[in-house]
Amino acid sequence: MGVVQHIPAGERGVIRVFDLDMRPEQARFLREPGALAQVLGIEEIDLDHVEIFPISDLEELGLVGYLTEGCGVPADQITGDGETLQALTGHVLLVRSHAFGGQETHLTPATPITLIGAYGEQRPQWTGTPIQTESAKPFTAPRLSPRAGRSKARRIGASLFAVIMTLIILAVLKMVT
Repeated sequence: MGVVQHIPAGERGVIRVFDLDMRPEQARFLREPGALAQVLGIEEIDLDHVEIFPISDLEELGLVGYLTEGCGVPADQITGDGETLQALTGHVLLVRSHAFGGQETHLTPATPITLIGAYGEQRPQWTGTPIQTESAKPFTAPRLSPRAGRSKARRIGASLFAVIMTLIILAVLKMVT
């Protein structure tokens, strides 16, 4: 077993990169339900938030480019591991925080799986001044009493019924003549 990795409850925006020192068919098998969870030493993992691929698929972009340009990891986070990431060959495993479903988890990866690093994705800056218009305030629409609401709905329904019936009668009369 590898080094134990602690994932805190509610963690968001972290991508863990693992080197898979195994044959290509073994790496492909990790996509099967339950296989990856077993080799990571956990009960379950959401495979929708996991990527397993050969580094050669990235061609000239490379793993560093994929992490910074494709996954939104700031380049300054990778500078210390850049040489290690570029030197990797074979298959890699990328696991996003959402793969653990917000639960606290302890990973104990099997021997051929080595953690290279954990990198935070860039988070959008949600800043702005509050909207001050009247329409942005809650409950600005005129309120109807339940009785008035039902009455209005009946009037609309009766009007639609009358229009549809008129169209049907006109269609029947046109067919008869």
